[in-house]
Amino acid sequence: MSQNPNHSKKTQKHDHNQVIMSYQTRLTCRRFSLFITALLFCLSSFAQTNFDAVDQLFKQNQKALGNYAVVLVKDTAIYKKSATQDFTGKSPAPMGASANWLTAALVMTFVDEGKLSLDDKVTTYIPLFGKYMKGYITIRNCLTHTTGIKGDAGRVMSKPGYETLEDLVNSYATKHDILTNPGTEFYYTNIGPNIAARVLEILSKKSFERLIAERICRPLKMRGTQFANDNGGATDPSGGARTTANDYANFLTMLLNKGTFEGKRILSEKAVEEMEKAQFANLPVKSAPKGLEHTQFGLGAFILESNGPGGSASLLAAPDMEGTAAYLDNCRHVGGVVVVEKPAEEKKPLYLSLINLTAEALGGGCK
Repeated sequence: MSQNPNHSKKTQKHDHNQVIMSYQTRLTCRRFSLFITALLFCLSSFAQTNFDAVDQLFKQNQKALGNYAVVLVKDTAIYKKSATQDFTGKSPAPMGASANWLTAALVMTFVDEGKLSLDDKVTTYIPLFGKYMKGYITIRNCLTHTTGIKGDAGRVMSKPGYETLEDLVNSYATKHDILTNPGTEFYYTNIGPNIAARVLEILSKKSFERLIAERICRPLKMRGTQFANDNGGATDPSGGARTTANDYANFLTMLLNKGTFEGKRILSEKAVEEMEKAQFANLPVKSAPKGLEHTQFGLGAFILESNGPGGSASLLAAPDMEGTAAYLDNCRHVGGVVVVEKPAEEKKPLYLSLINLTAEALGGGCK
């Protein structure tokens, strides 16, 4: 019987395709295996990291802290610890001055959109400030505690007696003296961030609570974070919020990833760089939290270390001396947050020890 030449060609083509498919399958499997191996190596590296010293730190300070929750993140959580089963990384607690970092990030979303400049004068939005010799204060001054307005040193909670953020901020214009020219002295109070937050309300015609929810908390899945005042008074963007350790860890993850979270961009890389750049460097310090008198300040956070003079920040922190403390170590690409259930008095600055012990556990650093 004669062989059909067309059938022979089809058979050869079929065999050739099988060879190609077999090769591609092996290649794909090999690549997948390499990916899995790399992934397991990464997970193994995290799993083998020894955080015994960190455990010991919190064990020794349990009495001073009370209930607390701590989370370390490196893209994802690499360490979690809580004092009890009743207070965990999902439990909300007062955020204190650590809220400054979130408020600064919210301002930068408007800067990204071209709706606001850090060098805009506050009087552009709140003319009242111009009537009381405060016409040269800028948004940048507000976020860096360099407004020159007299305040209660170190105070982060707003005084009672004001029903709205508008009333509270207007009182800064009418009832607080201007002590020095803006941008000439560092004076750590709740005044500046609250002024910046009020500007956002005027600019957007939305409440600060709604803005922070829409632009920061929801995109970052910070479901346990809120700025509403439970006592019915004015919202305090500089220190009157509540958060959870897991929530704040999401915010730190976004900053570590240069403005993105789970593939979604929250801030531009340029905005994150600006937040982490020393602003008004080497100013006289008239008021600062204990232990931070000789550090510089970015937008919303203290800069503890930099990569040389004028270089990018390698270590930043936004601590509240009565509870929550958060930090970023850009050299090791790690962030950490400690949330305390009931802040009542100034706490020992454990976040500094946490930074050092985590660095020792992870190794590496800036080159």
